[in-house]
Amino acid sequence: MFHVALYEPEIPPNTGNIIRLCANTGATLHLIEPLGYELDDRLLKRAGLDYHEYANLNVHANYSDFMGVHEKSRIFALSTHGRNNFFDAEFRAGDVFMFGPETRGLPKKILDSYDAQFVRRLPMIGSSRSLNLSNAVAIVVYEAWRQCGIVDGN
Repeated sequence: MFHVALYEPEIPPNTGNIIRLCANTGATLHLIEPLGYELDDRLLKRAGLDYHEYANLNVHANYSDFMGVHEKSRIFALSTHGRNNFFDAEFRAGDVFMFGPETRGLPKKILDSYDAQFVRRLPMIGSSRSLNLSNAVAIVVYEAWRQCGIVDGN
C-alpha cells in the first residue's frame, strides 16, 4: 500500500483525521518529531475516533531517522512550492507522500533534497495559499488508490 509521512505536524485534529484515513485505506502513517502535541492529546483522539488501534503508525525521532528507514523508497514531497502538478505523477504501491507542518510546510532544505519530479503540488486557484492538511492527504491517498486500480480496498 502507501505511506503518509507528516513532518513535524502541529495540529492534533488534523493528525487524528489522517489516522482515521490511514486506518481506512491501509496506508502506513509516519509521524516525524518533534510533534506540536502529545500523542495522547484529546483532540487527536477525538478526531481519530476509535480508529487509532486500526492504523499502522510509526513515530520517528527526526527526519534522519525516517530517511534511514525509507532511503530506498520513492518519496513525493507535497508543497505549494512544487512546480509539478500532483495529478501528472504516476504512483505505485509503496510510494511515500511527505507533508510539512500546517503553518510553514516542508523546509526548503528538505524540498531541495528531492529531484524536482518528486516535489508536487495540488492545484488550487491562484489566490489560494494552501489546503487543510488532512484534506490534502485524503486527496493524495485516494488519487494514488485510483491510479493503482484499488477499489473497495482491493
